[in-house]
Amino acid sequence: MKQTPQKQIANDAIKAWQISASIQLSIGILIGIIILILGNVFSFSYWYGIGFFGLDIILGTITIFIIPKLRWRRWRYEIFDQEIYIQYGILIVTRTLVPMARVQHVDTKQGPILKKYDLASLTISTAATVHEIPALLEHEAYGLRDQISELARVEQDDV
Repeated sequence: MKQTPQKQIANDAIKAWQISASIQLSIGILIGIIILILGNVFSFSYWYGIGFFGLDIILGTITIFIIPKLRWRRWRYEIFDQEIYIQYGILIVTRTLVPMARVQHVDTKQGPILKKYDLASLTISTAATVHEIPALLEHEAYGLRDQISELARVEQDDV
C-alpha cells in the first residue's frame, strides 16, 4: 500500500468552506422565517418553524466550525510522473490513483469565495469521471494544471 500523499491544500480553504457554509445557513434561516410566516397565514403550528430553526442552528454549527477543519486535515494529493494520488474524506477516507495515461483534460476553476483568498480548484477529467483537488493557491493550481497536462501528453505519446 502506498504511503499517504504529502502535499496539502491551502490553509485558507478552511475560511472559504466556512463562508460557503455560512451562506447555506443563511438560506436555511430564510426558509425557517418563511415557514413561520406561512404558519401564521395558514394556521398550522409554529413549532415546525422553531424545530427547523433548531435543526438549522445545530447543522450550521457543525458545518461551519467542525467539518471544514476535519476536511482540510484529510485532503492530500501528490503528482507523480505516472499517476496522480488523491486522498480525501472525513469518516470514510478515499484514496484515488489517477493514471496519467487516462487524463483527458485538466481545468482550474475559481468562484468568488475562492478568488477572495487567491485560491483555485483543479479538476482532472478522465473518460469515466472528474477528480477535483479543491482550494489550492492560485499560482500552484495553474502550475499543477500545466504540469499534469505536460505529463499526460507525454503518456499519450508513449502509448
